[in-house]
This record gives sequence, C-alpha cells and structure tokens, in this order.
Amino acid sequence: MTRRFNVRVPLHLQFYFWLLLISILVFALERLFARDPHQEVIRDGFGQDLFWMAFNTQYVSWTLALAAVHSVRWLNVALFHAGLPAPETVHLIASWPLWLQFIGCFFVKDFLEWNIHRGLHRIPWLWEIHKLHHSSERLDWLATFRSHWGEVIIYKVLIYLPLVILGVDDRVIFAVLVWSLFMQELVHANLDWDWGPLRYVLNSPRLHAWHHAVEMRGKSGQNFGINLALWDWLFRTVYWPAPAQPPDRLGFTDLEKYPPGIWARLWTPFTAHRGIKAKSPAVPENEFPADEKKAAPAESQSS
Repeated sequence: MTRRFNVRVPLHLQFYFWLLLISILVFALERLFARDPHQEVIRDGFGQDLFWMAFNTQYVSWTLALAAVHSVRWLNVALFHAGLPAPETVHLIASWPLWLQFIGCFFVKDFLEWNIHRGLHRIPWLWEIHKLHHSSERLDWLATFRSHWGEVIIYKVLIYLPLVILGVDDRVIFAVLVWSLFMQELVHANLDWDWGPLRYVLNSPRLHAWHHAVEMRGKSGQNFGINLALWDWLFRTVYWPAPAQPPDRLGFTDLEKYPPGIWARLWTPFTAHRGIKAKSPAVPENEFPADEKKAAPAESQSS
C-alpha cells in the first residue's frame, strides 16, 4: 500500500525559492539586454549586497510579517477579555474572492509604500536610515536588497498590520510579495526599459534610475514609486526627461564620506547629529526648473 504525504512547505521557504528563481531570471535579462553592457557582474559592494539580501532584508521582512500576524492575534485576545471590539472585526475584505483581495491588497500596499518612501526622503532622520539604499553607485538586480534594517521595520510595520487587520488572506499577501520582489529587482536592474504607454502606470528601470540620481529634481528627489509609477504622475513627483537619457551619477551628495563597512552603515544613522538636515531636499516641492516642467509632457507625447 502506498502512503501519500502532504507536506506543506512554509511560506518563508517558498519565498526563498521565488527569490532564487526571480533573481536568476532578472540576471539573465541583464545579460541579454544590458543598459550598460560593460558594467561588471562582480562589482564593488557585490559581496556586501549578498549579505543584505540573505541575512538582513529578507530575514527581517519575514520576521516582521509573522510578528504582525501574531501581534494582531494577541491583541484580539486581549481586547476580547477586556470587553472591547477586536481588530479582527474590521476584516472588511476577508470575504472577498482571492483575485479581488489581490487587487485591493496590491493597490493599498503600493500606495502606502509610496508614501513611506517619500517620507524616507523628506524627513531628515529617516533619510539617514534610507541613505544606505542610495549608496549604490551601480544599479543591478542585487542593488535591490541594500537596505537598512530600520527601514525594513518601518515599511513592514506600517504595511503588514493594516493588511492583517483588513483580513487579507496570507496567500494573497504572499502573492503580492512575490510580484513586488520581481518588480523591485526589475526596476533596479541594469536595463533601459520604460514599458512604452504603460510607463504612466508601472515603474520601470529607466524611471527608477532617476530616483537614484545624485541630482535632485524636486523636494527630496523624484520618482518614489515602488511597483506603480501612477502615484508619481498623479502627485507630480515624477521626473521623465525628454529625450530619454540616463542620469550622469548615482548615489547622493558626499557619498565619499559615507562609511563602507556593513556594521558602520548599520550604526551610522543613530550617531548622526540630531540637528543634521537631510542632504536630499534641494528644490521646493513641485518647483521644477522651467525646462524640466516641459520634459515629462514632451516625452508623453512622443511614445
């Protein structure tokens, strides 16, 4: 008699499978359609970015995702015993079909991330944390993962808790995470794609490269979109040069003074002077130079 075993692979292990698969795919695309074919595969900081990918960003992300779920459950129990309404009663979308949950979760998550990302650039002490991600002078699939653990905590706490309280199915959250992972590796990749007319909706490698430019085109920068470029076009935080061209330099002002080591980079935001002002804001919000105000409309007519 044959026994059948149903072994469910934990979601975090499934995620690492998709992480490997997506990374191989985007790496292959870089090799076939590189924006800069002369860019080294094993570049400066390659080993450090592997560290961020394996031991920092992804590990902390999943830990916080699970912590958010358990925190809401504990809060439910505590409020129940106190005779108060529990967050689970706000499960507004728990009864929706999974495909509709996916769409709702995707848009809510992406809009929250866009706002958080803009805050990371506009608020001085948050910019000190976010600097690590902008310390990459070359963009490729691996540069996606260079993030400070403090930034990961901010993102995950402010995003997962609302989704859990709304009652989004964990399979839906997982699917959105996998899609977001693919998009994030793609927009950081060494590619020169813009999606044509869809560039007004989806983030792209060409658009996101300007987010990493040293030169600021608006207050605190430009192009804050994560998966969607829609929010930047709607709220006028987009920079789209016409004719299309890559930025001259990536990083941020005084990058040469930024510590190179992993542990120093983790600790630096907490040792920065409290009165320091963010280096990123250069031009008042929505006050783009005259020629740049014309850039996006000019390009939008030329598709």
